[in-house]
Amino acid sequence: MGRIDPENLGPLKDKVIHINRVAKVVKGGRRFSFSALVVVGDENGLVGFGKGKAAEVPEAIRKAVEHAKRALVKVPVKDGTIPHQIRGEYGAGKVVMLPGRPGTGLIAGGAVRAIMEVAGIRNIVAKSIGSRNPFNTVRATLNGLLKLKDSESVLKRTGKSEDEQQGAVNENA
Repeated sequence: MGRIDPENLGPLKDKVIHINRVAKVVKGGRRFSFSALVVVGDENGLVGFGKGKAAEVPEAIRKAVEHAKRALVKVPVKDGTIPHQIRGEYGAGKVVMLPGRPGTGLIAGGAVRAIMEVAGIRNIVAKSIGSRNPFNTVRATLNGLLKLKDSESVLKRTGKSEDEQQGAVNENA
Protein backbone atom coordinates (compact mmCIF):
# COMPACT_ATOMS: atom_id res chain seq x y z
CA MET A 1 0.00 0.00 0.00
CA GLY A 2 1.32 3.43 -0.93
CA ARG A 3 1.92 6.25 1.47
CA ILE A 4 -1.02 8.63 1.97
CA ASP A 5 -0.22 12.34 1.75
CA PRO A 6 -2.19 14.27 4.42
CA GLU A 7 -1.74 17.59 2.56
CA ASN A 8 -4.06 16.51 -0.29
CA LEU A 9 -6.85 15.45 2.08
CA GLY A 10 -9.66 17.47 3.58
CA PRO A 11 -9.84 18.35 7.25
CA LEU A 12 -8.66 15.58 9.55
CA LYS A 13 -10.22 14.97 12.97
CA ASP A 14 -7.85 14.20 15.85
CA LYS A 15 -8.54 12.72 19.27
CA VAL A 16 -6.20 12.58 22.26
CA ILE A 17 -6.32 9.10 23.76
CA HIS A 18 -3.79 9.32 26.57
CA ILE A 19 -1.41 11.83 28.15
CA ASN A 20 1.27 10.49 30.44
CA ARG A 21 3.66 12.41 32.69
CA VAL A 22 7.09 10.84 32.53
CA ALA A 23 10.06 11.62 34.75
CA LYS A 24 13.78 11.35 34.16
CA VAL A 25 15.87 11.25 37.32
CA VAL A 26 18.99 13.39 37.04
CA LYS A 27 21.63 14.57 39.50
CA GLY A 28 19.60 17.61 40.60
CA GLY A 29 16.26 15.80 40.94
CA ARG A 30 13.54 14.83 38.47
CA ARG A 31 12.91 16.28 35.02
CA PHE A 32 9.27 15.96 33.99
CA SER A 33 7.95 15.75 30.45
CA PHE A 34 4.71 14.59 28.85
CA SER A 35 3.98 11.93 26.28
CA ALA A 36 0.76 12.01 24.24
CA LEU A 37 -1.02 9.33 22.23
CA VAL A 38 -3.27 10.70 19.47
CA VAL A 39 -5.35 9.20 16.63
CA VAL A 40 -6.17 11.10 13.45
CA GLY A 41 -8.73 10.26 10.77
CA ASP A 42 -10.97 11.66 8.05
CA GLU A 43 -14.12 9.76 9.20
CA ASN A 44 -14.13 7.97 5.83
CA GLY A 45 -11.76 5.02 6.33
CA LEU A 46 -8.43 6.82 6.81
CA VAL A 47 -6.87 6.49 10.26
CA GLY A 48 -3.42 6.83 11.86
CA PHE A 49 -1.93 7.09 15.32
CA GLY A 50 1.07 8.94 16.68
CA LYS A 51 3.08 9.47 19.83
CA GLY A 52 4.70 12.73 20.85
CA LYS A 53 6.85 13.72 23.81
CA ALA A 54 7.72 17.21 25.02
CA ALA A 55 8.14 19.37 28.11
CA GLU A 56 4.67 20.92 27.60
CA VAL A 57 1.37 19.07 26.98
CA PRO A 58 0.25 21.12 23.91
CA GLU A 59 3.63 20.61 22.25
CA ALA A 60 3.47 16.85 22.91
CA ILE A 61 -0.02 16.72 21.36
CA ARG A 62 1.14 18.73 18.31
CA LYS A 63 4.06 16.34 17.78
CA ALA A 64 1.76 13.32 18.12
CA VAL A 65 -0.70 14.75 15.57
CA GLU A 66 2.13 15.35 13.08
CA HIS A 67 3.38 11.78 13.59
CA ALA A 68 -0.16 10.40 13.15
CA LYS A 69 -0.67 12.32 9.88
CA ARG A 70 2.48 10.70 8.47
CA ALA A 71 1.20 7.23 9.47
CA LEU A 72 -2.26 7.29 7.84
CA VAL A 73 -3.63 3.98 6.52
CA LYS A 74 -6.86 3.10 4.68
CA VAL A 75 -9.24 0.64 6.34
CA PRO A 76 -12.32 -0.83 4.62
CA VAL A 77 -15.55 0.67 5.95
CA LYS A 78 -18.77 -0.80 4.55
CA ASP A 79 -22.03 1.01 5.39
CA GLY A 80 -20.60 2.49 8.60
CA THR A 81 -19.26 -0.84 9.90
CA ILE A 82 -16.49 -3.34 9.17
CA PRO A 83 -16.94 -6.02 6.47
CA HIS A 84 -16.45 -9.02 8.78
CA GLN A 85 -15.42 -10.14 12.27
CA ILE A 86 -11.70 -9.74 13.08
CA ARG A 87 -9.27 -10.02 15.97
CA GLY A 88 -6.23 -7.78 16.30
CA GLU A 89 -3.24 -8.50 18.51
CA TYR A 90 -0.22 -6.58 19.68
CA GLY A 91 1.86 -7.75 22.61
CA ALA A 92 -0.50 -8.86 25.39
CA GLY A 93 -3.30 -6.67 24.00
CA LYS A 94 -6.07 -8.26 21.98
CA VAL A 95 -9.11 -6.57 20.46
CA VAL A 96 -12.11 -8.48 19.07
CA MET A 97 -14.25 -6.50 16.61
CA LEU A 98 -17.69 -7.57 15.34
CA PRO A 99 -19.64 -5.75 12.62
CA GLY A 100 -22.87 -4.16 13.82
CA ARG A 101 -26.18 -3.71 12.06
CA PRO A 102 -27.41 -0.16 11.43
CA GLY A 103 -28.54 1.32 14.72
CA THR A 104 -26.16 -0.74 16.86
CA GLY A 105 -23.97 2.23 17.61
CA LEU A 106 -20.38 2.34 18.72
CA ILE A 107 -19.99 -0.23 21.49
CA ALA A 108 -16.32 0.00 22.40
CA GLY A 109 -14.27 1.46 25.19
CA GLY A 110 -11.43 3.92 25.55
CA ALA A 111 -8.78 3.77 22.86
CA VAL A 112 -10.79 1.48 20.57
CA ARG A 113 -13.73 3.89 20.59
CA ALA A 114 -11.52 6.85 19.64
CA ILE A 115 -10.06 4.95 16.66
CA MET A 116 -13.50 3.90 15.43
CA GLU A 117 -14.82 7.47 15.69
CA VAL A 118 -12.05 9.03 13.62
CA ALA A 119 -12.13 6.13 11.10
CA GLY A 120 -15.85 6.72 10.47
CA ILE A 121 -17.06 3.37 11.84
CA ARG A 122 -20.44 3.99 13.49
CA ASN A 123 -21.87 0.48 14.06
CA ILE A 124 -19.53 -1.97 15.74
CA VAL A 125 -19.11 -4.09 18.84
CA ALA A 126 -15.52 -4.27 20.09
CA LYS A 127 -13.96 -5.78 23.19
CA SER A 128 -10.43 -5.20 24.42
CA ILE A 129 -8.93 -8.28 26.08
CA GLY A 130 -5.66 -8.58 27.98
CA SER A 131 -3.52 -5.47 28.20
CA ARG A 132 -5.12 -2.24 29.40
CA ASN A 133 -2.14 -0.25 28.15
CA PRO A 134 -3.59 2.31 25.68
CA PHE A 135 -0.51 2.16 23.44
CA ASN A 136 -0.84 -1.62 22.98
CA THR A 137 -4.64 -1.39 22.61
CA VAL A 138 -4.29 1.16 19.79
CA ARG A 139 -1.74 -0.99 17.97
CA ALA A 140 -3.89 -4.13 18.42
CA THR A 141 -6.96 -2.31 17.04
CA LEU A 142 -5.08 -1.03 14.00
CA ASN A 143 -3.55 -4.49 13.49
CA GLY A 144 -7.07 -5.93 13.28
CA LEU A 145 -8.38 -3.16 11.02
CA LEU A 146 -5.46 -3.64 8.62
CA LYS A 147 -6.22 -7.38 8.38
CA LEU A 148 -9.77 -6.64 7.15
CA LYS A 149 -10.57 -7.61 3.57
CA ASP A 150 -13.19 -5.71 1.59
CA SER A 151 -15.54 -7.74 -0.60
CA GLU A 152 -14.22 -6.24 -3.87
CA SER A 153 -10.64 -7.36 -3.22
CA VAL A 154 -11.80 -10.88 -2.24
CA LEU A 155 -13.91 -11.16 -5.40
CA LYS A 156 -11.02 -9.91 -7.55
CA ARG A 157 -8.59 -12.34 -5.92
CA THR A 158 -10.89 -15.37 -6.28
CA GLY A 159 -11.95 -14.40 -9.80
CA LYS A 160 -15.64 -14.94 -9.04
CA SER A 161 -18.58 -12.62 -9.53
CA GLU A 162 -20.64 -11.43 -6.56
CA ASP A 163 -23.53 -13.76 -7.52
CA GLU A 164 -21.23 -16.81 -7.62
CA GLN A 165 -19.79 -15.85 -4.23
CA GLN A 166 -23.29 -15.48 -2.71
CA GLY A 167 -24.29 -18.85 -4.18
CA ALA A 168 -21.30 -20.55 -2.55
CA VAL A 169 -22.16 -18.95 0.80
CA ASN A 170 -25.82 -20.07 0.56
CA GLU A 171 -24.81 -23.68 -0.32
CA ASN A 172 -22.54 -23.91 2.72
CA ALA A 173 -25.20 -22.60 5.12
